[in-house]
Parts: sequence; structure tokens; C-alpha cells
Amino acid sequence: MTDTLHLWMRHEAHPTEARAPIAPADARVLTADGITVTVEDSPRRIFPTSDYAKAGCRIAEPGTWPDAPEDHYIIGVKEPADTPVPLRHRHLFFGHAYRGQEGAGRLLRRFAAGGGSLLDLEHVTDADGTRVAAFGYWAGYMAATLAVLHSGGRLDRPLRPLPERALTAALRQRGEKAPTALVIGALGRSGRGARSALAAAGIATTCWDVEETRDLDRKALLAHDILINAVATAEPAPAFLTRADLDAPDRRLSVISDVTCDFTSDRNLLPVYDRPTDWHRPVRRLREGPPPVDIIAIDNLPSLVPREASAAFSADLLPHLRLLGGWTPAWQRCLETFHAARSHAAVTKETDV
Repeated sequence: MTDTLHLWMRHEAHPTEARAPIAPADARVLTADGITVTVEDSPRRIFPTSDYAKAGCRIAEPGTWPDAPEDHYIIGVKEPADTPVPLRHRHLFFGHAYRGQEGAGRLLRRFAAGGGSLLDLEHVTDADGTRVAAFGYWAGYMAATLAVLHSGGRLDRPLRPLPERALTAALRQRGEKAPTALVIGALGRSGRGARSALAAAGIATTCWDVEETRDLDRKALLAHDILINAVATAEPAPAFLTRADLDAPDRRLSVISDVTCDFTSDRNLLPVYDRPTDWHRPVRRLREGPPPVDIIAIDNLPSLVPREASAAFSADLLPHLRLLGGWTPAWQRCLETFHAARSHAAVTKETDV
């Protein structure tokens, strides 16, 4: 491997973010390779800081990453805190800045101001364009879990992280009448997670993917109680559901759970809501009944099952982190995607609303 690679895992600024992109077991592998791993202390992170110290990591105070040497790669899950504005390092996190989402222009300007670069974890792909590591399975699992619990009147508020075994036990509590569910994007990571949760709940599930959505049967969609959307598209496409559909007299649909939360993008396939929900208010009513229809759209669903989600993501990312300093094709493609997005933003002078 290399003895010159330096990784710095920062504390997450978001108050409900408990995930870690590197689990302690994988940090041990990295340090054994001769890679220097610095981990900021974090009271919210699902893994104790002491586990990273035992793995051979250096420990730093929260929020000290801006002072890290220039050659360090700064890694996190979500965008770093708003200060400092200029980003001068090479960063790894989920930027959500390449499809015109809200905040995209501001984030890209931070890199332009500091001369840094973003290796967006959403865009680390193999030669076929498939992501090498993702939280999608657990995002889908939680999207379906929340929908099922809400449909049965069993969703506690505010939400709190729980281990998978507790969630499975909650799903198996049967109500008087089991709802029906539709998963769109059923063959992807998020779709598989949603299907696992629905199977644990014993719910009859219809699975749609590319073939079924080419000529979408809107009447069949509205005939389900629960809709789980697990599709994010790189290009604008016809919506799966519109506001007019919510007013259909024969609509049975009552719970929509959107994994993508892509409501600020022109690629949004569910243009029926204009703001996300959160842990304190996980559900928002879109229409009164009968029947009423509610939306669940939380942008960090996997953090509700942080240990399992982090361990799975870290294990998938590990082989690529070990080769980060060598600029393998996967990392090179990721960097090229960033430069293309930054150039486009500069040419079009994109701004945020």
C-alpha cells in the first residue's frame, strides 16, 4: 500500500447524523496498511471514539479538520459545517450538488473559493457506472419501515435510532388489516431494502422497476395503500405521481415514502411535495381524505439504523479507500465528475434560490 496517504474523518455537523463513513474495524485495516487515519471525537457517532483509538487512529477535537495539513483527505457523510466557507482540502462526502439540488451552487462555490475538490461518495462508480458503496439498502429499509408503522398508527415521534432487531420486531406486529405496498425501483439497493422491510411485516408487495415504469399504470399505482419511491434519475423524466393524481376520486393510496428526497431538482419523480420531513415531524399531510394521503421524505433515513448502515457502507468503501492515493479509475472518474460540475456551474453562473 502506501505510507503517504492521510485520511481525516470529521465530526458530523448535522444534529441527527450518527453514521460514520469508516467503521472502527475498517479503520484498523487502513492503519495496518500504513495509512494515517485521524478521527475527530464525536458524541453523536454510533461508534465510540475509543474504538478508533484502539484501531490505531489519531484522535482530534471536533471541527478541527480545517487546520489539517493540505495533503489530508477529509472524509464525512454529509456536507461540512458552513464555516469556513472556502474548502481547500480534498473532501469525500455526499454532496448532492450535481443534479441542480438546492444548495448545489453554494457548495460548489465553496470549493472554488478554497481551491479544494470533492470526491463525491455518490459518484464513486465502477466501469459500468454502478456505485461501489452506498447507504441505499438501509435508506429503503427505513423508508418502508416508517411507512408501515405510520399506516398502522404505530409511528412514534420524534424518531430515534434503533437497531435492526428492534425495527424487525416492530414490523412484525400485525394490525387488523395489512396494507398493500408498491415499491418503484424494486431491483436497486434501496428497493431491495424496502422489500426486506415489507417482507418482515408480511405485507403484500408489488415490485416495479424499469420495465414496469416505461408505460406506467397510474391507476394501478393509486390502488395501493403505500408507495415507496426508490428511483433517482440522472435525467428529467415523466413523474410517477402528480398533485392531480392525489385528487383522483378512486385513489386508495394513503402513504408515500420517498427515499430520494429529490424535491428541489428538475429530476424529481414525485412533484407532490415541496419540502422534506424530519425526525421531529416525519409525516406531512398532502391531502385530507377520504382517504387522506401523507408524505414521508427524510434525507438521512439510514441514520435511523446507524450501526448497521455504517458497517455495511464502510465495508464496501474500504477497498477503494486503500487505493485512494493511487488514483484508480474509480477515483479518477469521480474527480472528473466534480470538475465537470464545477465548470458547468461557472459557465451558467448557477445560483441557489
